[in-house]
Amino acid sequence: MTARTGNQIFGKRRTQHVIILASGDKIRHMTVRPWMAALVFCFLGVMAIGYLGATSYLVMRDNLIGASMARQARMQHVYEDRIAALRAQVDRVTSRQLLDQQVVEEKVEKLLKQQMALSSRHGRLGTLLDRAEETGVLPKEGPLPTSTRDKGTDRASLSGGVKAIEGLLGGSNPTSGAKETAALGYAPFPESVADRTDRVFSKVTLSLKDIEREQLDRIRRLTSGATETADEIETILQRNGVAISPAQIDTEEQDIGGPYVDPQPAEAFDTSLNGLDSALNRLETVRDTARRLPFGNPAPGKDITSRFGNRRDPFLGRLALHAGIDFRSPIGGEIRSTGHGKVITAGPGGGYGNMVELDHGLGFTTRYGHMSRVLVKVGDVVETGDVIGLSGNTGRSTGPHLHYEVRRYGAPVDPIHFLNAGMKLTSLIN
Repeated sequence: MTARTGNQIFGKRRTQHVIILASGDKIRHMTVRPWMAALVFCFLGVMAIGYLGATSYLVMRDNLIGASMARQARMQHVYEDRIAALRAQVDRVTSRQLLDQQVVEEKVEKLLKQQMALSSRHGRLGTLLDRAEETGVLPKEGPLPTSTRDKGTDRASLSGGVKAIEGLLGGSNPTSGAKETAALGYAPFPESVADRTDRVFSKVTLSLKDIEREQLDRIRRLTSGATETADEIETILQRNGVAISPAQIDTEEQDIGGPYVDPQPAEAFDTSLNGLDSALNRLETVRDTARRLPFGNPAPGKDITSRFGNRRDPFLGRLALHAGIDFRSPIGGEIRSTGHGKVITAGPGGGYGNMVELDHGLGFTTRYGHMSRVLVKVGDVVETGDVIGLSGNTGRSTGPHLHYEVRRYGAPVDPIHFLNAGMKLTSLIN
């Protein structure tokens, strides 16, 4: 009663499908659920789709395989073209590197030749600079760039430039690998070894040119200074009857000879050095001549009491030639040599009293009379300023003084000209 009422309220129950399986005496049944039907339907759908897909593949397989092979062939050709282009790029880079290396080696060789040339010049230039310094003609604005020499090696140094070139040759560039990779990737190559080498060599070459130009300028100034000084000394000597001739000063330099050989072509630097050498030789020659001739003062600080020329003789009272000049000097005053010379007379000399006579060469002699004491002997060689005796009142004299004469080939000349020339030569020969 209750069951029937419930069915009337909730409606009639749905009948379920049942599958009955009979096998002999055994009977089995299975209720078919809705999800089972859905599962079977899905399975059949998947099988149908797979079947259709397999059938389509079998039908279109040849076309797909052909398209795939064509695509692979195209890719292979593209890669082969790419590889060929990369190989060509590598060959170009390698060729360029070899060419750059050859250029660098040539420029290094040129730089080393320049270094050897500077080293060979350095010794000769240093000698000339030493001579110029000794003669006092170095410019006031400073020494030459190569005047400071390394006494250990005594050669020019270009280590900075050489080290830079060695760095380029060694390839010690931290970005070289990245640059080569960029080049292989067809990126623009920023700067090659040759470009860097050109820049370095340009700087080194310009530096060497500047140094050489400054050297030439200083050498010209030294040559000009030595020439002007020599001209001034020579002019003073010529005014006093001294003609400068190397043969008269040093005959040993004339003992030369040999077969004639055509001269070698000289560079501007060598020509300048030869000019400076000649100017210094000439300056040394005229200075040596001026130093050995009687341009000094025999009694520094003493007054002149009688000059050269005709005067009234103090003993005879008549006109007579005074062949020298007299200096007021007390007994015992020092008498100095007026130039380099050799003593040819030392002792009594008639009216000169105790006298010293010096031979200065080139026909010049000097006499120092009325000495109280002679301090040298015949054969002695004296230098300018050496004390050769003491003043006195010996011989034909009216009082203590020094009688001083200058003679040229035996003939007396006015000593005052030599004293005045000596005052001008003091700054030129010292």
